[in-house]
Amino acid sequence: MTANKLTFTYMKLVLITAIAEFEKDVKNMLKEAKVKSYSYKEVKGFRDASEENIESNWFGSEMNETDSVVFYAFILQQNLDTLFDEVIQFNKNQETISKVHLAVLSVEKYN
Repeated sequence: MTANKLTFTYMKLVLITAIAEFEKDVKNMLKEAKVKSYSYKEVKGFRDASEENIESNWFGSEMNETDSVVFYAFILQQNLDTLFDEVIQFNKNQETISKVHLAVLSVEKYN
């Protein structure tokens, strides 16, 4: 009886949030990281600024909603560093208060 060899490919689930104006930029970052398949959805971003000093609050109100996008994709471990580098470089070059946010979750099993 021969033992079956299992091949493990380490996948990560990434979540990316950004303002709607950055949608095309995020798509380019995913392309650079060789992510060939992903999903995204338009969402409303929310920020509660009620504890900030109203004079230092750029928006001038306590509750702020923003047109945003959320991307999610299963990506190979080896593409993760490229994606992080792309996001970090993009955020460094931004003069706006808004940034692209990237979170990585480990995947226990997948099919």
